[in-house]
Amino acid sequence: MALFDSLFGKKKKEFKAQCQITKEPIEKGYGYLLTTAQIVASEKYWDMIMTEPETMSYTLSHFKNQSSGTQMRSMIFEKYATVEKAWIISDSIINYFEVDKSEARENAKKWWEAEGNFTPTDIGPAAKVMDKSIFTKFKEYAILEAGRERVALT
Repeated sequence: MALFDSLFGKKKKEFKAQCQITKEPIEKGYGYLLTTAQIVASEKYWDMIMTEPETMSYTLSHFKNQSSGTQMRSMIFEKYATVEKAWIISDSIINYFEVDKSEARENAKKWWEAEGNFTPTDIGPAAKVMDKSIFTKFKEYAILEAGRERVALT
């Protein structure tokens, strides 16, 4: 019966991952595991997010002093800042974040070994785990300043 089960039984689905920022596939055992607080605490990340094709119109509106653009940027910030789980990210985006790369890599290895069930410390929404003044600083940057250098207003 064991032979029959091994031939026709259900195979365990292979655990796969993709970068939660770039959507590129990540090979098993690779990548970096970051917390939402680490993601939120990156001006480079916010500059990228607020100038993507999907968000550029809101950024342009914001810098033209249109409240609807600022409101949408605030909603975009909240979408990312309230993520409860850890973020698995690829090698191509890690340099956007000022983190201990060796620790983030080790956490990713643990995450892979646990098939996505490992959680590092300080997990949860950024507002709950970050110092309030630091959270506010990055929130204000993301909503009010991110992308300014990349936007040419006429």
